[in-house]
Amino acid sequence: MANPLAGLLTARQKEAARRDLYARGLRLCGEYLAARDDRSGPRDARLTRAIGVLAGSLATPSADPFDALLQVGERALEAGGDDGPGLALGVAETATLIRQRSRGAWRLRGLALDGLGRDDEALAAYDRHLALLQGGDATAEVTRRIDTLRRRRACLEEAAALFPEAGSPLRDLPGRPTATAAPEFAAHVRARVAGHGKGDPAVRRLLELYGTYRRLVERDGMPDPLLGGSTPIGVDGLRGLVAGRTACLVAGAAEVAGSALGAEIDRYDLVVRCDAFRVRAEDTGGRTDLHAVSLRGDAPWDGPAWTQRVGIRLVFGDPAAAWRRATRRRLVPGAQEHVGDASLRRPLDDPALLGDGGASRPWGSPRSSGAESGGGRDAGATTAFTVLRLLDFLDVSPRLDLVGFDKPGRLRPAEAAWVMDRATHVDAGTTRIALR
Repeated sequence: MANPLAGLLTARQKEAARRDLYARGLRLCGEYLAARDDRSGPRDARLTRAIGVLAGSLATPSADPFDALLQVGERALEAGGDDGPGLALGVAETATLIRQRSRGAWRLRGLALDGLGRDDEALAAYDRHLALLQGGDATAEVTRRIDTLRRRRACLEEAAALFPEAGSPLRDLPGRPTATAAPEFAAHVRARVAGHGKGDPAVRRLLELYGTYRRLVERDGMPDPLLGGSTPIGVDGLRGLVAGRTACLVAGAAEVAGSALGAEIDRYDLVVRCDAFRVRAEDTGGRTDLHAVSLRGDAPWDGPAWTQRVGIRLVFGDPAAAWRRATRRRLVPGAQEHVGDASLRRPLDDPALLGDGGASRPWGSPRSSGAESGGGRDAGATTAFTVLRLLDFLDVSPRLDLVGFDKPGRLRPAEAAWVMDRATHVDAGTTRIALR
């Protein structure tokens, strides 16, 4: 006869083991905090808060601390630095021991190993994450990183096969951290160039592989660099797409959402919307011909992808490196027919374009869309004013109207003053302001 106490004893042993693992995770957090050098940036503060939430959940018998543990790992990755990925890996290893079939834990483990440059181990963790999805769609982030790591490995493997007589020093590099693999690959390339000359076909191919490898180390590969056929446009391209078309910039305000102006808005040739927006055909109109969005926050590349289908998408932001990284990660193939290139990323501050954001003006590079998206405290111009100022500067639309911007707070005071100084008509009944 089965011993009724055996099952209870086993359950208690498992629970004790789980408590020990959570204690290990909290100890890793304590060691991390003890080794900090008085860092007080926003990302460090978010990590500290996440650790506090974990500690609180461990002290509450009814709470499940697993999600709080994963959140600590995510915040550690976000904090970065020399020790952030290490803490994230320790947390992820703990999480995969607690729940061996947790998709989130294996994803975190892959990201942490990836951040530490341990490509082979990261791929194994990502593969485990994919296996646990059981046919579900992986996140774009994981898909992109798997593609990047595999392409980097392929570069090393092909490079090693080009000069087998050289002892193939590259054969062991795929399993080593990128921090050591990259300089050894560079040394191998220099040695082959010195020994065979740049005219050698194998050397030329080796240089191509090294260039691809270095690009993939510095930034993710794009599964579809052409973005599903999207056409990059500069100032001249935008002018050609806008010329002769009536344009309407629609606010995401509550008054518009319940205005029944949809049919009237859709009569414009070019309907322009900003940042996050919702469409209700009867109220806001059903089309979005131009979508303008501004990058904001410490890591704008981590924001949600721009999945809404539009004709033209303009991404405003500074500095250039953050703009490039964000557009590579957040643009979705096929979600836009045309996308603004780097010449359109900061029109108010670009002396080759408007040059209108210097010290003599109360606005600068776009950093948020003002009250519409909760970014009213940020410095710089709102997204709405930036795209409006750009369209006004191009001066090729026979009609340029704003809908929903007649109330205080839709634009910043200096921007609203600029609009009203140039308004030719204001219709309070339809919340329309005409600039043409």
